[in-house]
Amino acid sequence: MRISFLHQLFSSFKNQDLYGRYINLDQLVPHLEKLNESFDVNVEGFSVLKKPIYSVRIGSGPIKVLLWSQMHGNESTTTKALFDVFNVLRESPDKSIKKLLESFSILAIPMLNPDGADSYTRHNANKVDLNRDALDLSQPESKVLRSVFDEFQPDYCFNLHGQRSIFSAGKKSNPAILSFLAPAQDKNYSITSNRKISMDLIGRIHDALKIVIPDQMGIYDDTFNASCVGDTFQALGIPTLLCEAGHFPEDYQRETTRELMFKVLLLGLDIIRSSSDLGAHHKFYFEIPLNEKLFRDIIIRNVLINDIVQDIVIQYEELPKNDLIEFSPKIESIEHEVKLFGHREMDANFKAIEATSELSVGNEIVYVVINNEKFSLLA
Repeated sequence: MRISFLHQLFSSFKNQDLYGRYINLDQLVPHLEKLNESFDVNVEGFSVLKKPIYSVRIGSGPIKVLLWSQMHGNESTTTKALFDVFNVLRESPDKSIKKLLESFSILAIPMLNPDGADSYTRHNANKVDLNRDALDLSQPESKVLRSVFDEFQPDYCFNLHGQRSIFSAGKKSNPAILSFLAPAQDKNYSITSNRKISMDLIGRIHDALKIVIPDQMGIYDDTFNASCVGDTFQALGIPTLLCEAGHFPEDYQRETTRELMFKVLLLGLDIIRSSSDLGAHHKFYFEIPLNEKLFRDIIIRNVLINDIVQDIVIQYEELPKNDLIEFSPKIESIEHEVKLFGHREMDANFKAIEATSELSVGNEIVYVVINNEKFSLLA
């Protein structure tokens, strides 16, 4: 699929009712009910707080793909992208989309952790990270996902997440707008046939999108953790992809990244459908730079504080309020010559600045005055 065609699809079929960072189950239910007119929508189980965990089953083809989103409740970008894809699969008359429906049987869990989504937290209501519960299966949400996996017996798995704005693609000043991982399946990091397929698929997605976001995609290191879901499913012989929606410049609502993740999902399906040699070109995966934690939201450089020149590092704290997420600019550190990149950088030119509160680690500063000019620090 051409990137221009995917952009047209997104523009035509984007779910306009889902917006921003705070997406909870109540917002999804009306759209799930509408989907049930065309697809098979089911309740697969319940969360700790007895909220339903829904699945959407689409298509009648022989290739089975399992996708799940919002395993971490505060990672909503891929959920929005899934509903955009649902709209395309349900409404687009294009022949290429019809071929996807004929080629695939898709099972998607758009919100695995509805309790975490409601409270905008990574963990579930028992304060457990579901992505560290693949072995113990101590939580009802984990049991639902494993039960669906065992019953569906997928040929491919897409583990959909969102990542913080701190990541760079490699050691350069390029934010990691999208990140991927072909999880390891053992302590030896074995490059098995199924892992080669994951790597090759990621490499081809990367190759297609690099014309849009060049040098702005990364991969995570493949340290093996048997408690992680992706590692577990990979160890069971199923090609598994971790896909992370990151930060596009000035896009704190993750709407631009949402479109990019929409493209990742449809590209992934189209590549699987049309490729007869997946796994043969897995080495291109290793050309994608490793993620580094080299970005912060704001850096104010060369600030004179008590006769010492310092850099002020500010990171947003995400706070749910009235079904929205507010971004509170908090001082993370005050250091000399910070070796980090800022999504937004300012220069005090070796002079003192004014701020809404004392320049101290942990304090919120909403605006600053630099050289008699006032700057808001809000996202």
